[in-house]
Amino acid sequence: MAAAAQDALRADIRLLGDQLGQALRRLAGPAAFDLEEEVRAAAKALRAEPSLEEARRLRQRLDALDVPALRGLIRAFSVYFDLVNLAEQQARVRALRERARRAAPGPVGESIGAAVRELRARNVSADRVRQFLDRAFVCPVFTAHPSEARRRTVLEKIWRVTDELDRLERVELLPREREGAIAAIGEEVEGLWLSDLVRAHRPTVLDEVRQGLEVVEGALFDVVPRIYRELETALAESYPELVGGVPALLRFGSWIGGDRDGHPNVTHGVTAQAVRLQQEAVLRYYRRQIEDLGGKLSLTDHFAPPDAALHEALHLDVALLPEIAHHAAHEPYRLKCRAIAARIDRTLAYLRDLKLSWGEPAPPPPPTVYLGGQELHRDLTVLADALRRANATAAASGAVQDLRRLVEVFGAHLLTLDVRQHSGRHADALAEVFRWAGICPNYRQLAPDERCALLERELGNPRPLVPAHLPFSPATVEVVQTFRTLCAILERQCPDAVRTYIISMATEPAHLLEVLLLAREAGLFRPEDGVSRLDVVPLFETLEALRGAPAILTRLFELPAYRTHLRLRNDMQEVMIGYSDSNKESGFLQSVWALYRAQGDAVAAGAKAGVTVQFFHGRGGAVGRGGGPANRAIVAQPPGTVEGRLRITEQGEVIADRYGHHAIAERHLEQVLHAVLLASFPVEDDRPDAAWERVMDGLAASARRHYRALVYEDAEFLTYFEQATPQAEISRLKIGSRPARRGGATGINDLRAIPWVFSWMQSRHTLPGWYGLGSAMEELVRTEPEGLATLQAMYERWPFWATALDNAQMILAKADLTIARLYADLVED
Repeated sequence: MAAAAQDALRADIRLLGDQLGQALRRLAGPAAFDLEEEVRAAAKALRAEPSLEEARRLRQRLDALDVPALRGLIRAFSVYFDLVNLAEQQARVRALRERARRAAPGPVGESIGAAVRELRARNVSADRVRQFLDRAFVCPVFTAHPSEARRRTVLEKIWRVTDELDRLERVELLPREREGAIAAIGEEVEGLWLSDLVRAHRPTVLDEVRQGLEVVEGALFDVVPRIYRELETALAESYPELVGGVPALLRFGSWIGGDRDGHPNVTHGVTAQAVRLQQEAVLRYYRRQIEDLGGKLSLTDHFAPPDAALHEALHLDVALLPEIAHHAAHEPYRLKCRAIAARIDRTLAYLRDLKLSWGEPAPPPPPTVYLGGQELHRDLTVLADALRRANATAAASGAVQDLRRLVEVFGAHLLTLDVRQHSGRHADALAEVFRWAGICPNYRQLAPDERCALLERELGNPRPLVPAHLPFSPATVEVVQTFRTLCAILERQCPDAVRTYIISMATEPAHLLEVLLLAREAGLFRPEDGVSRLDVVPLFETLEALRGAPAILTRLFELPAYRTHLRLRNDMQEVMIGYSDSNKESGFLQSVWALYRAQGDAVAAGAKAGVTVQFFHGRGGAVGRGGGPANRAIVAQPPGTVEGRLRITEQGEVIADRYGHHAIAERHLEQVLHAVLLASFPVEDDRPDAAWERVMDGLAASARRHYRALVYEDAEFLTYFEQATPQAEISRLKIGSRPARRGGATGINDLRAIPWVFSWMQSRHTLPGWYGLGSAMEELVRTEPEGLATLQAMYERWPFWATALDNAQMILAKADLTIARLYADLVED
């Protein structure tokens, strides 16, 4: 970091620290401030020169404090670290702006413009780029996994401090205005000190939905149009021969309110409410934007007469919406905005009054309602085209175009909601249904091939299997009602709200056929009508499942009923791969290698059957959950597995980190698209040597052996983990609506990956991000004469291996053995 940047970072930390110090002295007293300063100085000294003796002495000092003093100290450091992280974020923004200034007029590195220029330099043809654009689909998916510990109230205060810091940085303020900005920061810091920093009660699922909506409204609505403008500009510069607009290749999804795997609070009713909350949020935003647009479009028909299409559209609007007839008679563009606003109002009223039902004929929605985003987009297109024909090109390509782009991306649903459930829940439900119907008394006890054959027969049988009234257990009723609710949502509320059903712990073809059969019974899969409304997506999480994925897919692609479903879904099969559970089960290196291998093999299985395989990467924020720089991870995927189509989870604290500031959100999405563009056109040098893959097979097996020997085969390990990490305390934190464990078991297998990784991170062992890697490399170097040279060549020329090692180095840099030793002191034996 340049000296000037370091100085600016220090100045921000000093400013924020001074405000906290003032609040601390005023609200907690000088003694609390002095204690915080004493402990902070001691911690800094320990970080600079680690000393176990000094660390234990500091611990003794803290042990002597009473509970009120400790609480005050914890609060002081909680606020302090939030403010320091905020200053670091501001430094990142400052660096981004400086890079943009230095790069001008050319593109910044790892940007969309840089990627498009690189494709041109590689002689990638315009035809290939057009084919890429037509098939491209990049979709970050927000999840509510409990790794964002901060309350929404705290995040809002931090964002307001961010705004004031940004203002101090970018605006030339008068002295009095500068004092006002600093006073505003002090007010928010005081508010942080006086607010509850952690939740007294677990958030509900709908609380998490609302928090996710704030992130979208706070940044994405502004950032997304800019991303598309950058792509359009880059293509115009490097590929001027390309004609036609850029399709809406960037979309966004969510699991919040749809992920019911091990989460008893996500019911079919909660899912319906989550969809409605999202719809209301996006429609209210469009309503505000169209109101502003109407204020701007005061063009009169005397100077900008409307074209025939707008004239006809207005005639229909007035017939449907007579209340607008007396407004803006000579201002047709403003009148069209009034018509759109009125239709949005009618849509919001329709959603408020809508009672979802299944199995009963429902009246069609009124013609004034925007059931999906397509009609709203058509209305905006009519408006934009009329403006262009009137030569009002600035208006057509400005706010109108930005709003059209938002409607393309977010529709009338905002975030496409994924639904996820454990495979065992579907099997249990169908076992009860089969037993009730006299079809099979013991479905769960059948062999996998027998289950598959039974499901195939049932999918080919046109008679209904599940009765309208459900004489089943509550668990089975909930499974059936979930599918029925999805059908009602898609038919009566919004056809774009849900498109993906994910099956956790998918380990055999029957697990996908079970979902397809349940979907058929709800009316979501009607092959006789040419309808299949859901992508059925297996989640392969364990090493065994990842290795078996190609065989499972191959078998599915051979089944007539499943192939019918795929044909109705454009011959595309999405596959989700899980990073967290595979890491917990097999360790860091075996996990990333198994994921790499599974992708290449799955694509090959799809190609043989004429099916496009698209991947959904279930990555978390920590390296132990697949974390690390997203753009480097994308480039490191096996050649031929991206092909312009990618979905990727954005989990917990990563959401606030990547999307909490406009500049950082824009940069993150730029880097993701940059990586997808380059990964979709791999060069020959990107393909690994076959010998390297054999080396990786050996390294991964060795690393797994060392990892399993410690974590699963050492009888004392569980005791050490429970006593030397804060796993019990983390599991009790009210940071998310989801339970920390699947079921009531207490072993490592049933502990969710997030508290597992968090516990090791908090105790500074950081074990899930590195353990086993060093032993495997050491073993290779010791037994193979060219082992070290091979590893060095792999690091220089193979993005996968370079990314894996860089991530391990990063997580090792975050480890602190002095702190880990203090946690180890807690172990009784």
